[in-house]
Amino acid sequence: MNRYGYIKVAACIPTLKVADCHFNTERIIHNMRLSAERGVEILAFPELSITSYTCGDLFLQPTLLQQAEASLARIADESMKLQMVVIVGLPVMVGNAIYNCAAVVAQGEIVGLVPKCYTPNYSEFAEDRWFASGRNIESEYLEGFAERGAFFSRNQLFELNGNRFGVEICEDVWTPSPPSTQQALSGAKIIFNLSASPEIIGKHDTLRHIVSQHSMRTHTAYVYVSSGFGESSSDVVFAGNSFIAENGSILAKGERFEIQERTIVADVDVEALQNSRIRSNTYTSDYPMPEFEINKIVIESSENLTLDRKIDALPFVPSNEWERTKRCDEIFNIQTLGLAKRLDHMNCKCAVIGISGGLDSTLALLVTVNTFDRLGLDRKGIIGITMPGFGTTDRTYNNALTLMQELGISMREIPIAEACRQHFADIGLAENDRSITYENAQARERTQILMDVANMENGIVIGTGDMSELALGWATYNGDHMSMYGVNASVPKTLIRYMIDWYASKIDNKAIIEALYDVIDTPVSPELLPADNDGKIAQKTEALVGPYELNDFFLYNFVRLGFSPSKILFLAEKAFNNKYDRTEILSRMTTFFRRFFSQQFKRSAMPDGPKVGTISLTARADWRMPSDASAAMWLKECETLK
Repeated sequence: MNRYGYIKVAACIPTLKVADCHFNTERIIHNMRLSAERGVEILAFPELSITSYTCGDLFLQPTLLQQAEASLARIADESMKLQMVVIVGLPVMVGNAIYNCAAVVAQGEIVGLVPKCYTPNYSEFAEDRWFASGRNIESEYLEGFAERGAFFSRNQLFELNGNRFGVEICEDVWTPSPPSTQQALSGAKIIFNLSASPEIIGKHDTLRHIVSQHSMRTHTAYVYVSSGFGESSSDVVFAGNSFIAENGSILAKGERFEIQERTIVADVDVEALQNSRIRSNTYTSDYPMPEFEINKIVIESSENLTLDRKIDALPFVPSNEWERTKRCDEIFNIQTLGLAKRLDHMNCKCAVIGISGGLDSTLALLVTVNTFDRLGLDRKGIIGITMPGFGTTDRTYNNALTLMQELGISMREIPIAEACRQHFADIGLAENDRSITYENAQARERTQILMDVANMENGIVIGTGDMSELALGWATYNGDHMSMYGVNASVPKTLIRYMIDWYASKIDNKAIIEALYDVIDTPVSPELLPADNDGKIAQKTEALVGPYELNDFFLYNFVRLGFSPSKILFLAEKAFNNKYDRTEILSRMTTFFRRFFSQQFKRSAMPDGPKVGTISLTARADWRMPSDASAAMWLKECETLK
């Protein structure tokens, strides 16, 4: 079965008793069985989970060491019954030294023992009192260890069905050069950290940042699991931190300060991680690294893919209100600073902008006003022009007038109907023709007006089109496609509504607020076809090219993550949860790919504009594709999905 590059991983914090290997092993095995029932493929337990971390000088007792080894043998025996890799912690005596190790177990075998490289010397836990560092040890095979033998080395990686992963222990990730960095550069896409980190105020947030940032730097999924209730509380408390991060994002986070056992589960996207590495020209293996032993594990995958992962239907819009507010503020400031630089460079004090009463021109107007305020320029230097045509409705017209008047800019109204009729007569277009020529002529007439007014006033035309329209080519070439600076060029349509809502929440002008909220509620339309009999918008963009939330979803997963049509369809069905059925999603996705490829020529000639997020479609920077590239392979795959 196609699992679309997902690996189901888990971090379990079991209850434990200090130095009671039998009790701890029973809890580990119990949780192994529960996780296997959930379809977990790799399960990690905390550092020294077989013995507990807080044994102190008991680590020097042969009885404890021998029982820990025997317990690992029991865990290995149990793994024969489960289609799963298990990673547990225990002390291991090699020669005359004891090492704090992580054991990777699968199918009845101890696949490898990985020693901790950096043993801290904290006041409460001086690990170097009991454990030797594994940084410089030679690779060794421990004959007969835990009744079967085990390969012992820090320089080893593991592969489950071709998916490479690495293991490090607690302090290792806090160091300037964590072992996992070399593991990632050697192909590991998932890193497991077995930890036992005592809780102090502020440490949780620091730890979360370390885990997320390290996963981003290494382009990995990072699974962190730390000891919890049951460890000795003589001097400190272990709260039980657990995180699963992927390329900088936290996929799952466990609750702290719990007495009960708990497991967090997430499907990490190995394909997305690989694609991310491919796109990063700084991600190379041109660093001195040890030779890693690769331990291969083959386990039959589950036939059912139950996804333990939230798929965002709006990937450009943070679901958390605080994050969403922060993002809107950042984007608005990026747009403002970009336009400010352009005006300052040209010593320009005039900006010309077409105001339609729609989402895009509204955001562009707000950005332009903010820019003039930041530069100390008179808002009257902003010339807002409304250009009513054959499809203009009272609703959008009145909103345009209200915004221009209340924001204090210069207002002009230049109807285009008569000029267009003359143009139609000049080129021989029938009066009742409603073809693409009829529509595009209006867009080009409006652009000509804006450009000529800008010439007259020694100003520049501010572009209003957004990234979603550019992706679909939903713009008239050399019409609204063109400007002298496009402030919305990399802002997706699904986010613009939230940005206008965010702006409305910051001001106290009732008339502007009411107009902004009505703009948000107005159907997206170029208003190039006549209104209906009730004077309402007849030409609705989303009815023609599909809902923008679907198109933005396709855009993000195709351009940002490099996913195939089949995976995008799979994710869309999960994300929208029956809001759109499979047939509609597939139909809209087919339209997306057809338009995305055929309309590249417009993006190749798009004006300057600031990049605000991880995706930009300008051919000068982020997206370089020939205008005559073929969509055949993508469309063929869409066809096979029917």
